[in-house]
Amino acid sequence: MTTLKSTNYKGLLRRQGKVRDVYDLGDRLVLIASDRISAFDWVIPTPIPGKGELLTQLSLFWFHHLGQEDQILETDPVRMGTPFAEDPESLRGRTMMVRKTNVIPFECVVRGYLAGSGWQEYQEQGTVGFITVPTSLKQASELPKTLFTPATKAESGHDENIPFERMVDAIGSPLAETLRCRSIDLYQRARDHARSRGLILADTKFEFGKIGDEILLIDEALTPDSSRYWDADTWKPGTNPPSFDKQPVRDWLAGSGWDRSSPPPELPPEIVAQTVARYQEAYDRLTR
Repeated sequence: MTTLKSTNYKGLLRRQGKVRDVYDLGDRLVLIASDRISAFDWVIPTPIPGKGELLTQLSLFWFHHLGQEDQILETDPVRMGTPFAEDPESLRGRTMMVRKTNVIPFECVVRGYLAGSGWQEYQEQGTVGFITVPTSLKQASELPKTLFTPATKAESGHDENIPFERMVDAIGSPLAETLRCRSIDLYQRARDHARSRGLILADTKFEFGKIGDEILLIDEALTPDSSRYWDADTWKPGTNPPSFDKQPVRDWLAGSGWDRSSPPPELPPEIVAQTVARYQEAYDRLTR
């Protein structure tokens, strides 16, 4: 795994997100996945070595496996031209040159199991994504059917779960229905693949953009940062299964005494190692 050396390439930086750096080349963007990790709406000062490469390579695996129209143009920094070609060692594996799209401003969330904010809503209201489901379900239960539960895209803080009808009002019924059907299809095919590798894909979120009338899958896809994976052998309804993501970081921060209103502390080496191992295991099992 390489370490990302630079965070700015000759003034091209357009935006720095919690994890990705975005460089604007006009009709194209260059996305560089850093090793930064966020929790509780803060970027943690300690990086997770190799995380950017793992997430990028897993997204590329899924784009290829699912055969989707996506925005990717190039993944080799040497072929991206100056200035990226001048730093291939630190950029290789974590960098994508993509077509610039008109981003559809909704997270396309798909849920197959009862977890996260869906579980919280179910406890409070008996619904998941504002959709009524049976009253007998437990935490981590498989839902009777796959649900599409969109959310607004937040620049900071948490995304807001919304009824599907609000998405329809914003972008129109034909596009909203297309995104719902496409998202459910992608989830179900990814779920079946994950299950064949001993993992449960509990839920995920997709992002889409448009170029003219073409709808493209963009950003990342089905990584542990955008999806909830559980070990199928230890999954049990009525429990909160550990997921293959940054849960060790969340758990350590929750017990560290940090007040969540001031800059977060550095992570101890053992928590970094545990987090790397979780991401690596998910990648290995899904792509082997």
